[in-house]
Amino acid sequence: MAYDPPSDVMIYDTTLRDGEQTPGVTITTDEKIVVADKLDKLGVDVIELGFPAASPGEQKTFKEAAKIGFNAQISGLARALPVDIDKAIDSDADYIHTFIGTSPLHRDYKLKMTKEQILEKAVTAVEYIKDHGITAEFSCEDATRTELDYLKEVFGAVQEAKVDKINVPDTVGVTIPIKMNQLISDLREVITVPISVHCHNDFGLAVANSLAAIEAGAKQAQCTINGLGERAGNASLEEIVMTLKKVYGINTNINTELLYNTSETVSRISGVKMPPNKAIIGENAFAHEAGIHVQGVLANSDTYEAFKPEEVGHKRRIVLGKLTGANAIKSKLDEYNINLDEEQFDQLFTKVKALGDSGKTITDVDFRSLAESIQGKPTEERIKLLGISVMTGDNTLPTASVKLEINDEIKSCAQIGVGPVDAALTAIQSLIKEVVDIKLEEYHIEAITGGTNALGEVIVKTVDEEGNKVTGRSTDEDIVKASVDAIISSVNKLLMLRD
Repeated sequence: MAYDPPSDVMIYDTTLRDGEQTPGVTITTDEKIVVADKLDKLGVDVIELGFPAASPGEQKTFKEAAKIGFNAQISGLARALPVDIDKAIDSDADYIHTFIGTSPLHRDYKLKMTKEQILEKAVTAVEYIKDHGITAEFSCEDATRTELDYLKEVFGAVQEAKVDKINVPDTVGVTIPIKMNQLISDLREVITVPISVHCHNDFGLAVANSLAAIEAGAKQAQCTINGLGERAGNASLEEIVMTLKKVYGINTNINTELLYNTSETVSRISGVKMPPNKAIIGENAFAHEAGIHVQGVLANSDTYEAFKPEEVGHKRRIVLGKLTGANAIKSKLDEYNINLDEEQFDQLFTKVKALGDSGKTITDVDFRSLAESIQGKPTEERIKLLGISVMTGDNTLPTASVKLEINDEIKSCAQIGVGPVDAALTAIQSLIKEVVDIKLEEYHIEAITGGTNALGEVIVKTVDEEGNKVTGRSTDEDIVKASVDAIISSVNKLLMLRD
């Protein structure tokens, strides 16, 4: 494979043109301006804003962008036809990307034109753009399925017509890196202007093919934020840029710290949510759960991260679940400034593991609530819950059976109520009334996170016959158990006050 990469690579962003061709995605003029502003601040060299000949709305978008005066060049796509080029010129585009199909499939089935006719149209289009003093980029559509000799002939002819850049599209994503590398190397024998590549992701090779082209000397990559585009999408801008920076040591003008923010904006406006495992900008790109990984990352992030999340504006996440180790728990406790003694820590660690084994995803909010509820429990528990069971349903009187250890004596009873929680609380009151008589003043319950398996947080306020008031809280996936734990926690606090 040829290896003659440039020291700098230009980034041509086509999110607002090819990215908008993602099935189901339509972006308004105002939204395009918002995204264009993000791309301009990101530092892309060229923004392909759209296809001016497609609609009056597209033309309006170009005129609005021209008024703003972005640092990036604003490019319009145009077929190699005067009518398309005129629309781009009239829309105040300062850069026109024109194209025509050159492969046998395109010649015979789409265009129904000869090689000579296609060559003439390509040259005429470039000359027409240059006669108007506008930057011209030319593409042989379906270049990777075009005969090499003919490809060289067309590119050589448009180069003589003073084209500024030549783009090599892998229009349906059918090439592989070694072939793309060889193609660019062969084309450099006749091309002296900067070579660009435009790779589609039909086989998941768009980024790899783009990098292979750059290795062979291509100086520009056409790509999209989040890899948006027709069918399986285009080469992902963030993946290309970060690979060039961190693996090859090749410069771009991209401010990488803005990548995550730009990705979020494009995702929100396009309505296309990124998979959590999406490289660079996915929710899980810097998430760690396994204990050995977390231990390594906390000691030195380079152990399990290719680069720091801050370099792309992202954040590291320590995920809690069944693979979580003690170091991850300690790190989370430090993050929330929660101090637990050894016994409380063991309770929390056991609870996190048990929730993970049950398939529960433990969010940061879940963890904080669990930790704070354990932290809030009295150190001396004169009353302990040994067991609880409830029965409820249609045509069934809600009944709860509760077993408690009260001052080292085991007691149990069953009570009915208007619901399972009410029945359980009534049973507790019945069992402890000889020790302390309590009334429930307030009862609050809420799901901490969404979903049917969300943890529920219960906060209660109880008062005894002496007027002492305390608050108890508990968090559990079983809301009845959480309610019982909260009540018992408050009772133990009342007993401590009375001693």
